[in-house]
Amino acid sequence: QVQLSESGGGLVQAGGSLRLSCVASGFSFNTHAMGWFRQGPGRKEQSFVAVITSNGGRTYYADSVKGRATISRDNSKNAVYLQMNSLKPEDTAVYYCAANRRFEVATMTWVTEYDYWGQGTQITVAS
Repeated sequence: QVQLSESGGGLVQAGGSLRLSCVASGFSFNTHAMGWFRQGPGRKEQSFVAVITSNGGRTYYADSVKGRATISRDNSKNAVYLQMNSLKPEDTAVYYCAANRRFEVATMTWVTEYDYWGQGTQITVAS
C-alpha cells in the first residue's frame, strides 16, 4: 500500500522558517521524482512549489518560493524535505508531497503528472 506522510507544518510568524518532511512507503521511492505542492485557502487547485529528481541531482522551484525554499531528499530514508525560510502570509496553505514516475521538465508542474499524494500538512503564517 502506497503511503506518503507529511509532517512539520504549523503556525509561524512572518519571516520565520519551517521544515516539512514527507516519508514514503509502498513504492520504489528512488525511481520517482518528488514534488511539493500547496493549496491556499479558497483555492480550488494545488499549485506547484518545488520538485527534486529521483537521484536528487536537479531541483526546480516556483518563482514564488525561489530563494526561500530548498527541497532535498534522502533515498536511504525514503524521505523528501522542504525547507521554507522568510515565510510570508501568502505562503499559508496545505502543503502536499507527491511522487512522479515519469518526470519531465515540461510537465513537472502539472498535478496530473504525479502518481501518489500525501494527505497534506498545514502551514499558517501570521503577519
